[in-house]
Amino acid sequence: MKREPQELIANHVQGILQAVGEDPSREGLLRTPERVAKAYAFLTQGYQQHVDEVFGEGIFQETCEEMVLVKNIDMYSLCEHHLLPFYGKVHVAYLPKGRIVGLSKIPRVVDLFARRLQVQERLTREIAQTLQDTLQPHGVAVVIEAAHLCMMMRGVEKQNTTAVTSSMLGVFRDDARTRSEFLDLVRAGRS
Repeated sequence: MKREPQELIANHVQGILQAVGEDPSREGLLRTPERVAKAYAFLTQGYQQHVDEVFGEGIFQETCEEMVLVKNIDMYSLCEHHLLPFYGKVHVAYLPKGRIVGLSKIPRVVDLFARRLQVQERLTREIAQTLQDTLQPHGVAVVIEAAHLCMMMRGVEKQNTTAVTSSMLGVFRDDARTRSEFLDLVRAGRS
């Protein structure tokens, strides 16, 4: 994020502090506007990235046609409705069709979209569609399990609620056995 937007955010944060009844000039809050601006620059850095940069040269020709699953990817994002965090685990699988991707690229794709203002439903779909478009596999499956602070700290105040979303493309949508294998693998190892 360029310096100008960070200054703009810092100025607005100072106004928010005043609006909630705080004194932005008190010692504990003196640098809070700048710290918040830097935090938002980090938490929204997905806007500054492009999918092509994430994949780079990490796609390889390979005859593998067995399911590839990367599960329990830590995810942190900001709810676009309240600017509060939501966080959880992402499980991503694809069934290659002549091309595979370096495994580290999958969490990077998750971060690319998670580090934007989001709703969980769109985040799930964007991850799946990006992998489908880029790799052109037989199919892609994404499941996200997340806790939303906008539901935990305010509103309904339900601390133990988890939202689960899924996006199934290609054979994961069309073939119940493939979908079931993916879901069984995601559940495997849970106590």
